[in-house]
Amino acid sequence: MSPAQAHSPAKRILIVDDMPDNLSLLEAILIEEGFEVDSARNGKSALALLEASPPALALIDAMMPGMDGYELTRRIRQNKSLPFIPVILITASESASAPAGLDLGANDFIRKPIDYDELMARINAFLRLKDTMSPSQ
Repeated sequence: MSPAQAHSPAKRILIVDDMPDNLSLLEAILIEEGFEVDSARNGKSALALLEASPPALALIDAMMPGMDGYELTRRIRQNKSLPFIPVILITASESASAPAGLDLGANDFIRKPIDYDELMARINAFLRLKDTMSPSQ
């Protein structure tokens, strides 16, 4: 467990990927780091989870059948009832467009294979930023 997670309540991260192996691997890593994890296998399920209980951050596969990560990101950003949620798009596709994802409102774009130390550094940086942006409670 990282020092940042040791002294605060566990933050919840939503992982969205149509590949069960990818979900399992990311879940295991994030749980080991002290996060709570929700997961969805498609954009429609993810949107329902986001609206029911917004996570601290979302890791979204850019290329999924049906509602892809780009469309999911667009819908998250258009939904004014959702609080700010950092979105990191992840892809293995060479044809995936980082500029398109960022234009739709994603905060970051990571290509597979994922460097997990880099992923954790990015997640923690976005969560620190989100904490500084949130009003005092």
